[in-house]
Amino acid sequence: MRFFVAIGFLFLASCHHAPQEKPLRVGMDLSYPPFEMINERGEPDGISVAMAQALSDYLHRPLQIENIPFAGLLPSLQTGKIDLIISSMTDTPERRKSIAFSDPYLTVGLGALVRQEASITSIHDLNQPGLKVAVRQGTTGQLWAQKNLKQATLVVFDQEAAAVLEVIQKKADAFLYDEMSIWKHHHEHPLATRALLSSLQQDSWAIGLRLSDSELREGVNQFLKTFRAEKGFERLGDRYLEEQKKGFVQEGVPFIF
Repeated sequence: MRFFVAIGFLFLASCHHAPQEKPLRVGMDLSYPPFEMINERGEPDGISVAMAQALSDYLHRPLQIENIPFAGLLPSLQTGKIDLIISSMTDTPERRKSIAFSDPYLTVGLGALVRQEASITSIHDLNQPGLKVAVRQGTTGQLWAQKNLKQATLVVFDQEAAAVLEVIQKKADAFLYDEMSIWKHHHEHPLATRALLSSLQQDSWAIGLRLSDSELREGVNQFLKTFRAEKGFERLGDRYLEEQKKGFVQEGVPFIF
């Protein structure tokens, strides 16, 4: 498991920002492309990074990205190390006990990457003795599996790539994760895997804030409304998710943006 160390990436503010303006510190796990990642130049990139930049511009505050492992995001927010979480995080009742959420900005379904030869035709087939299901720590896939797959053996990974490799190497029968990632991993490994994209459940991703930051939450919600009206999400989908959009249309699966 990786150490929970925040690695700061400071974005230079536009020239109209005054030096005394307080940076908007946004936490995200930069290991989830194309939403949160580090590009070939070693810089933060992806849909969430672009959203964070647009939000900071809207609030007239310079942006500071903090790269934090997913499981460490909530503690970092609660202790004041960051101001917001924009990291493909699902708004759940359990998380709402400790942090607040913005209005949802994206809806995504839960899917499964399964071994090509496995006799699994739906996610519900995974609830069998002897089956091994990989999940990523802290995700809704893990939460759903713990609640619904009582007979299967769950294997928890800190990294998405490690869970995918478990399926490819036939050490696990399936990996539960969001539909877009499942589609991508199947198309990268078509001979070793199958993708089950019929949404098991619909989850809403939202921006995480401290419970006390009601004024900031109001500003974030106004930004999301404006950004959507100006087709900002459409542009991000075209920029980062062009192949997925085409693939989902071909397979008759609703696309998120």
